[in-house]
Amino acid sequence: MSQKKKKKKYGKSGNIKEKLKARILSLLNNNYNKVYTASQVAKKLGYRRKDYNREIPYVLSDLHRNGNIIQLTNGSYKSMSEAEFLTGKLDHVNARFAYLLTPDDKEDIYIKAQDINFAMDGDTVKVQLKGAAHGRKPEGKVVEIIERAREQFVGRIEFSPRFAFVIADNKKIHQDIFVKLDATNGAKHNDKVIVKITQWPAQDKSPEGEIVNVLGPAGDNEAEIHSIMAEFDLPFEFPEHVEKEAEKIPDKITKKEIEKRKDFRDVLTFTIDPEDAKDFDDALSFQVLDNGNYEVGIHIADVTHYVQPNTVLEKEAFDRATSVYLVDRTVPMLPERLSNGLCSLRPREDKLTFAAVFEMDDKGNVLKEWFGRTVIHSDRRFSYEEAQACIETGMGDLVQELQKLNDLAKKLRRERFNKGAVNFETTEVKFKLDEKGKPLGIIPKVRKDAHKLIEEFMLLANKKVAVYVYEMKKGEDKNTFVYRTHDYPDPEKVDSFAQFARKFGHSLKTDQGSISQSLNSLMTTIEGKPEENVLQQLAIRSMAKAKYTTEAMGHFGLAFKHYTHFTSPIRRYPDMMVHRLLQHYLDKGKSVNKKDYEEKCIHSSEREKRAADAERASIKYKQVEFMQSVEDRVFDGIISGVTEWGIFVEIVETKCEGMVRMVDMKDDYYEFDEKNYRVFGRRNKKMYTLGDKVHVTVKSTDIDRRTIDLEFVDKKDMV
Repeated sequence: MSQKKKKKKYGKSGNIKEKLKARILSLLNNNYNKVYTASQVAKKLGYRRKDYNREIPYVLSDLHRNGNIIQLTNGSYKSMSEAEFLTGKLDHVNARFAYLLTPDDKEDIYIKAQDINFAMDGDTVKVQLKGAAHGRKPEGKVVEIIERAREQFVGRIEFSPRFAFVIADNKKIHQDIFVKLDATNGAKHNDKVIVKITQWPAQDKSPEGEIVNVLGPAGDNEAEIHSIMAEFDLPFEFPEHVEKEAEKIPDKITKKEIEKRKDFRDVLTFTIDPEDAKDFDDALSFQVLDNGNYEVGIHIADVTHYVQPNTVLEKEAFDRATSVYLVDRTVPMLPERLSNGLCSLRPREDKLTFAAVFEMDDKGNVLKEWFGRTVIHSDRRFSYEEAQACIETGMGDLVQELQKLNDLAKKLRRERFNKGAVNFETTEVKFKLDEKGKPLGIIPKVRKDAHKLIEEFMLLANKKVAVYVYEMKKGEDKNTFVYRTHDYPDPEKVDSFAQFARKFGHSLKTDQGSISQSLNSLMTTIEGKPEENVLQQLAIRSMAKAKYTTEAMGHFGLAFKHYTHFTSPIRRYPDMMVHRLLQHYLDKGKSVNKKDYEEKCIHSSEREKRAADAERASIKYKQVEFMQSVEDRVFDGIISGVTEWGIFVEIVETKCEGMVRMVDMKDDYYEFDEKNYRVFGRRNKKMYTLGDKVHVTVKSTDIDRRTIDLEFVDKKDMV
């Protein structure tokens, strides 16, 4: 070939690049388990021509940008193999990026908005790793939407002359949903609606939908609560066939059934519950034995006597898995006939129960234990306030019994903390509502001895049931059981929390052996201080999440080697599983299928999270609604979070959290100092740091998004 023809064939940059692409892909794919720098690629290919070698870095960059190969964080390259695809759920954090939440606790994958490929928050997607990192996280792009998380969304509808659109309540849905005027189902401007997707988003097209349910005007209590229920896919009512099956259950307890059980009807028994409780699923029996010891029985509603396997009641209870407690209503796991009737341990009625009965000495040591089915007759129903008054004043019904049980409970509690239990006394709030559901005030819930008395005996029963089943069989081959477990916290999260606590002047030991005692010391130190709630919430977030599993692991927070949920079967499906399994093993049954129960545990844990998220959403809604009515007031606050776009402030009085947005801080240009949890003004050098005490007013509220915008108030302006 002549020199002229060679030049014509290879002289053009495009031809060189195409040839290099093919050779580089061949090299990397044939050595898929190896990584190469650009210079190593050039050496392997062995070109002597400078123009070829000069192009290699640019070709590698093109191949990576187009998703043909992976670039690692150190700049080297490797083949794109099937192992470099991950499947998980999309967490669409904001309009600019998302994360792939990967299984097996692998590192989350950062995904730019342009690489989301029309997936939406919660969708199960397949992601191709790109190799480059955002900060520390690997980066990827969505290549396939495997399953949509939902096809219906809740939001507020707005009308224009030619079309309508729904703005989703879910803050992680970053596109409005287009609705044709003939698909609005009678909705009016600013109504809360449920929209069903008819066409998913595509190139230059928003998702399109039709209105399937009109919930009512935005801001109306019923419409807003129903919106939250629909957002979290909570059922509005029980199916008719489930209600009918519940109604068919006879309410008479037969003599034959009583004969199968240990009869506690002549033993003093009572319940202690919130004033407004309707379902009572636990009762305590108490008597002094001839030897001077005490017999304490923890009697739990025998739900599984009434809800039999493979019935529609059972299937509905499993699907719901838990009752959900919104601010103004309960979404129950069981129909009212069961939850408030047959199973509820109402006073002066014979009731069927499943019990853990303990003989205890005066020091709170458990000397004997018995588990089995019982029948009780509750003598008295106490509210927490009534029981607390008896304990404090030494006057009232059953005062000696209550004070002795309180004394034993305190000894049990002391023993737990001595063994390393973590003392998280989180501040919860309740709302004073008018007849239309409008919040008139926010009241922090106070936990006193009466609450802790019940808590300790429930913990004792849960622990002892778990240990009993675990120790039934010696050796490693244990009976399958449902445990409630809580792993040790992630060291990195604990270190981050310790740094956070130091901003408030508190120290925390982070080594695994002393973390629980150090946390308890911190919780005691901050009690009653403005930063108490902020630090408690952040401490909890730094902990691992508790879950249901068949794996016989321990519970870090309670310092128990084995723990389960036995005491609330009216409102939790795992407790129903525990009752069935315990009775099965008491009857000398063989170990059940572990895989089946593990799947039920996973389902129960997922439903528990859904319930918690819905409950938080309803609380946030009422907090925002309440703060609308006090926009002219100045509040004391504490900076609870600092981000590049704004400063989170928790209002001390109401425990509501809002944000002062950076764009609203007009007195200077503020920069975010991530390392030191603060922002500072370029010119005025004013600094806002995590934990600072501040004064704020409400700038605006958004009921749809459940957000509160705040602005700082200078002390000089308050004079």
